[in-house]
Amino acid sequence: MSDTIMLALILVPSLIIAIVFHEVAHGWVANALGDPTAREQRRLSLNPLRHVDPVGTLVVPGLLALAKGPIFGWAKPVPVVKDRLRNPRWGMVAVAAAGPGTNFILGLVGAVLLGAVLKVLTSGNGSVWMMGLANGLEYFIIINIFIALFNLLPIPPFDGSHIVEGILPEKAARQYERLRPVGMVFFFGLVALTWFAPQLGVIENVILPPVEWLHGRYMQVVSAVAG
Repeated sequence: MSDTIMLALILVPSLIIAIVFHEVAHGWVANALGDPTAREQRRLSLNPLRHVDPVGTLVVPGLLALAKGPIFGWAKPVPVVKDRLRNPRWGMVAVAAAGPGTNFILGLVGAVLLGAVLKVLTSGNGSVWMMGLANGLEYFIIINIFIALFNLLPIPPFDGSHIVEGILPEKAARQYERLRPVGMVFFFGLVALTWFAPQLGVIENVILPPVEWLHGRYMQVVSAVAG
């Protein structure tokens, strides 16, 4: 039980930071590009209470972590009105990319901090709480990688679908947009495959390779900082 509590104390703050910054980034970019909807609804705040979805931010990621599955989650979506953007098509691409992009940056910040902490620990000047901080930063990096890549899936309504929709020719984009009502069906079908047909290796062959590759790049940053 103590291990579970310790894991929760590490995961919950990491998830909240990753998800809140992800959502606020959407709103910041939308506001900069002409859509003040998020600002009008007071959703540009970093106050977690304005963004946290109890199920998507806490329950689902927690259960996945305990089940040793891929860690992802979601918050209350920041409202964006496409037609209020100065350039609706390319504006939505920028707004969508801002969320995962912020998670990549947070992962980099976590890697730099982890390298600095490890440098102190290897010098013999560290403490028990610094060891806990190092463990938390490792989870923080992994969580941001998963959230970024998860949201880049080209499945409506995830961020990746808005990016694909923006870069496709207009005719193809309109056809692609018709998938939006059934996007979540595709997603939950993918989740079902990972749980009920593990022999297909969806996680091992599709999900883990980009996660492991990106994690390796962050670990290079950690090593460089740690010396």
